[in-house]
Amino acid sequence: MSSEPTDGVGFEKEGVRGFLHRPDGRAERGIVLTHGAGANCNAPVLLAVTALFCNAGVTVLRCDLPFRQKRKSGPPFPAMAAADRAGLREAVNALSGIVPGPVYLGGHSYGGRQASMLVADDPDVAKALLLLSYPLHPPGKPEQLRTAHFPELRTPCVFVHGTTDPFGSIDELTAAAKAIPAPTLIFPIERAGHDLGRGRDLSPAIVAALLGP
Repeated sequence: MSSEPTDGVGFEKEGVRGFLHRPDGRAERGIVLTHGAGANCNAPVLLAVTALFCNAGVTVLRCDLPFRQKRKSGPPFPAMAAADRAGLREAVNALSGIVPGPVYLGGHSYGGRQASMLVADDPDVAKALLLLSYPLHPPGKPEQLRTAHFPELRTPCVFVHGTTDPFGSIDELTAAAKAIPAPTLIFPIERAGHDLGRGRDLSPAIVAALLGP
């Protein structure tokens, strides 16, 4: 990470709550970033990714999922998943009203899973997906895959995954991504676990891969 993220301002609108980061100069594109099941939008990895995108001239809205807006701690209830996906849709809509160009969607772990499920159902929600530490399966339970929706994903996906992540190995992720009928790219982060080393070793190449030419 080359610098700290541009100071964000609190953002709240129509059920969306988080922080808006505007880079220096005019930003044409934007990305919504959200967190995992045990965190909030202040997770270190999200701050690191925010810095990468701001440095690249992209507006960032990092936001709390609806389940976290209701409870300050604790994991989400399965019954809340649909509401979390609806909250991500509202966040994208809110950011679309701020930037004139395309909006991307990214999430860490649970947040990425819900983002991918939302876009599998409606590919027009986002230009591309950034999936940080996608939780392929619970630790130690490789048979319980969370990939049933992958064949419906027709939106480009960039995966960023630690080589020691207990929620899925690089080999498992590579095999699972073959079911996605859209362009995919995997960035392995050496010696990183599920927290991606708190974002310390993330490369600006991730941003370039997501945004494209």
